[in-house]
Amino acid sequence: MPKDWYEWHDLYNTEPKLQQRLEIVREYIAYSLNASPNGAIRIVSVCAGDGRDLLGILKNHPRAKDVSARLVEINSNLVERGRATIESLGLASQIEFINGDATLAANYVGAVPADIVIVCGVFGNLADEAELNRLLDNLSFLSKQGAFIIWTRGHSNGITYSETVRKILRTSGFEEVNFKLTPTRDMGVGLHRYLGENLAVPKEQQLFVFSGIASKAR
Repeated sequence: MPKDWYEWHDLYNTEPKLQQRLEIVREYIAYSLNASPNGAIRIVSVCAGDGRDLLGILKNHPRAKDVSARLVEINSNLVERGRATIESLGLASQIEFINGDATLAANYVGAVPADIVIVCGVFGNLADEAELNRLLDNLSFLSKQGAFIIWTRGHSNGITYSETVRKILRTSGFEEVNFKLTPTRDMGVGLHRYLGENLAVPKEQQLFVFSGIASKAR
């Protein structure tokens, strides 16, 4: 089992369910870029890892030069790897990789409200449904009205946790654009639009509590 999140991300090299999830996430990022109005596109990524989902799309996407993005990740090794990728793509002037706590609103000030919000690998690392609701409430700070929200949720012990997420989103001011299960059927990936109003100030300075550990990632 991986001992930290840097090692966990190396599982993308061997784990079909993670590879399949990444493929769908990238599909949704590309869709969101294509569907965004002409002009600048602002993106934030919460618990961004090494940014391989977004950076893998911007590498060849025709709207890459329209993007300004902030990625927030607490693991310094993942941030270093992500920054190296950004440099190699020639996007250093557009993409900011923050080595900091993704749960804190302060790390997004100046980069929000965003047109696209990526919250992948987060929902399964929240303690309970109440914490999920807390994060969804605080997305009103990260998202402009009409923003695309891309999220993931793993399944375990026969429980389809992604269905709970979809249900809560339906009643929390989000419109479902698309949803897919990975071929292994143990990972759900959703694409929603935020229909509510943006809040200039977050409801809470700590947007959520990340309680997961790499060796028990869900």
